[in-house]
Amino acid sequence: MENTRQAVVGVIGGQQADFVTRSLKLTSESLDMEPNAARIRVRVGRHERYTHVAILSGRLLGVTEHRNYVKYTFFNVDPAWRRRSADERAQDKREFGAACREFAEDHYLRAYSLVGTRGDCDLMVRAIAGTLEPIHELHVLLNQSGVLRFADVPYSYLAMTKESPYSDDPDRPLGPRAGADSKYLIVYPMWKKREWYRLPAEERMRVMRDHIAVARRFTGIETNTAYSFGLDDQEFVVAFDADDPAEFLDLVHELRATESSAYTASETPIFTCISASVERALDALDGERVRVPAG
Repeated sequence: MENTRQAVVGVIGGQQADFVTRSLKLTSESLDMEPNAARIRVRVGRHERYTHVAILSGRLLGVTEHRNYVKYTFFNVDPAWRRRSADERAQDKREFGAACREFAEDHYLRAYSLVGTRGDCDLMVRAIAGTLEPIHELHVLLNQSGVLRFADVPYSYLAMTKESPYSDDPDRPLGPRAGADSKYLIVYPMWKKREWYRLPAEERMRVMRDHIAVARRFTGIETNTAYSFGLDDQEFVVAFDADDPAEFLDLVHELRATESSAYTASETPIFTCISASVERALDALDGERVRVPAG
């Protein structure tokens, strides 16, 4: 069953300053957007209808064979938002969800809940694209949502994928593997000590091979390392797909005894994120499920 809504669309970077109205058709999977969706700003009006749908599909839209930008954005919602009426909160969540679905039509996006795992953030959005412009536009749209009028961003990490100089895995992708989504994503920024970079390349390789050998004993953990040199404050952002957090705890405990650990300057804060559809992560903010309005 299909639903339609009217959206007010503004053209960014063009010469046409007025707003035009377009009809956007919602299917059971995603929004149909223009190919150049990164240049479109969509505002969902207070009176408009929107259908919640999940975007945890197996498709890796917008993930290229070359390097990709990865953005981890953590949101903390003010308790005042939960004192808004149920209708207002539902509309706020629809607006946030609409921005995510526009981006996910052509790019990789996953949502995670941190309710109960962190005290300083409630929701994380992981976005991947071949250029920075779609990621920028996603956050412009998110800032227009009602949720963001009552939230801040306590943590934000920008990075880029590249082939690891230490891995001998010929199938190591420059983006997430299809079907690699697990129940949890554990994320942290990381810095190495400057002494690490002064070691000869062969010595760094030796140290990291020992590190990798330990990690491979924990077969339920999938590592996703992205690089931030010159792009953001940290040097790396490391994310681990895991179905069992206890296995990840044991992995980190084992790695503390490796030689590579002595060259780590910092790997905090650390976030245990619960994988969820966008609507489920939003509903966890107030414990109320958003339903499609009748009509």
